[in-house]
Amino acid sequence: MTSRNPRDSRLRLVSPRSLATAPREVTQRRTRRPAPRPPEGTPPPAELARMARTRLSDAARVARWADAVLRPGRDGANPDGKGTLSDATAQRAATDLGLTPVQVRGDWDTARLAGLIEVHGDDARPGWRLRAWSRDDSAVLRGWVALFDAWSLAYPEPVEREPAAVAEVVSAMPQVLSFLQLSAGPVPVDQLLDLLGQRVTELRTERCEISYGPEPATEPAPEPAEVPDAPLAPLLDWALQALASVGALTYGEGQATLTALGSWAVWVKLEQICVAAQSPAGNIEQSAEDMLRGCAQLRPNAARAEYRAWLAARPVGGAVTELIDAARGEDALTRGLAFEALRVVGAPAEPDVRAVAEETPLRPYALLWLAEHDGYDPEDAHEVLTRAESTWLWVDTAAAVADHGEAPLLVRHLESAVQPTVPALLDEVRAVGHPRTVQVLVALAAAHPDPALAKAVRRAAFQVHTGGS
Repeated sequence: MTSRNPRDSRLRLVSPRSLATAPREVTQRRTRRPAPRPPEGTPPPAELARMARTRLSDAARVARWADAVLRPGRDGANPDGKGTLSDATAQRAATDLGLTPVQVRGDWDTARLAGLIEVHGDDARPGWRLRAWSRDDSAVLRGWVALFDAWSLAYPEPVEREPAAVAEVVSAMPQVLSFLQLSAGPVPVDQLLDLLGQRVTELRTERCEISYGPEPATEPAPEPAEVPDAPLAPLLDWALQALASVGALTYGEGQATLTALGSWAVWVKLEQICVAAQSPAGNIEQSAEDMLRGCAQLRPNAARAEYRAWLAARPVGGAVTELIDAARGEDALTRGLAFEALRVVGAPAEPDVRAVAEETPLRPYALLWLAEHDGYDPEDAHEVLTRAESTWLWVDTAAAVADHGEAPLLVRHLESAVQPTVPALLDEVRAVGHPRTVQVLVALAAAHPDPALAKAVRRAAFQVHTGGS
């Protein structure tokens, strides 16, 4: 990029990157925060992934069968939008796999909870985790954590129990799991029962509304209906059996012990809470736009932890709407970060992302998100973009770098352009009509060390500004 003749300047071709590259480039200069270490004795990620693959092998087998035999819109799911198997399909799978229909349904439900199968409208289709199952340990672990998070759905609820009492136990179990994780060994069930009772009492106390003003002289209002004091022992037994069924713990002989996978997953959840609590901007309580701006100060892994904590604190539908509204703003960095957060949301965000794919400023982001969601490798997802869309992406990313980065980053951003020469890039940048084109070209001209190239870029900026040629 130091040629004195801009007409002959060649751009060194590099692997194209997603629009999320801009936030990553901008934050590279930040001081790195040491990654927290898991508890001593935790197996390495490769070993944890092997355990998760073993635990989910039956579910993966059924998912692969569905991928090979079924096609969208046929008999893969009933038209109830729930992704349940029809009787005929379950029997067909049982025959092909040497299982019973009951086993097939159980493995199918596990595959759905782990994200190996995703439901889209009336159709069920293979999830991206199934595509990455053999080569991506992180995808496998995320799939198992998704199953761990859904433990209460993976095992039948106790019959003849009040739904409110069941919900209380589900809400109280994170504290029980944290105690198991800190104990690092077998814990008597009686001790867990005492802890569960204390936590349920705390939850009921937190629901009480306390009036701080003077009470009017009226007859006392009737007491609010309380959840019946259902015996907690059967509910704790159900919860421990459910967690054992997903591989999070072992349960028997009056005691429970977290497995290596379960201990690691609880530690991950605790770390996510700590990251959110330690955020100097209080990101978990902020609007989507303010949260994203706060995450611009973080490394990618820490930012993803913030996204998860922020999403966990609000309904998914409203959170997705907030993120997309933030992406529609003028700040290109916020736009890129919004779609990074939508990647953390995953499948529930698909309808909203698909709906904005026709909005010009959001289209490249949406198309890349959908491609990755459909199983494209992130390094290859750019192939779904047209030349014009890729150029719009290049300008938008350059705007993020110009606004939030440093001059060397903007100069290096030239290398990510799909055009082979600077003149070709300038021609196509002018043609796509991005509203930040002039500012990007002026910033690039000011930053580039080659006077001849800088002059050509300034001339292009002037032509865009005046509408000349």
